[in-house]
Amino acid sequence: MRLPRILTPRLVARAHCDLPCGVYDPAQARIEAESIKAIDEKYAANTDPEFRTRALIIKEQRSELVKHHLWVLWTDYFKPPHFEKYPQLHQLFNEATKLAGGGGGTKATTDASKADELLQKIDEIAKIFWETKQA
Repeated sequence: MRLPRILTPRLVARAHCDLPCGVYDPAQARIEAESIKAIDEKYAANTDPEFRTRALIIKEQRSELVKHHLWVLWTDYFKPPHFEKYPQLHQLFNEATKLAGGGGGTKATTDASKADELLQKIDEIAKIFWETKQA
């Protein structure tokens, strides 16, 4: 049986979670950041122009995914009591998302040390995240 046309949705919205699901983990951002570092290393070791172009495209996509996963944690998981207990949290997220972005971040460079910096920030966020999960 088909729905009458008037009942058919005109717009389908997508989000991280419509419930919200409550499933959050900084590991998602970390996996993408590890991929960025590996791509930077492979980029440096390869001179093939087609390979390098593909590597840059994929690395930029991964950088966007890192930012997305961090933003979901920052805006959906962490609540005011967390920011009160961990006053450095806003700064950590700001620095981490900038490290995953354009102006000097992993999206704009092939320097693997930037990916290392990003991984360090994600690890700091993860430490706080797991402390809040145990509380």
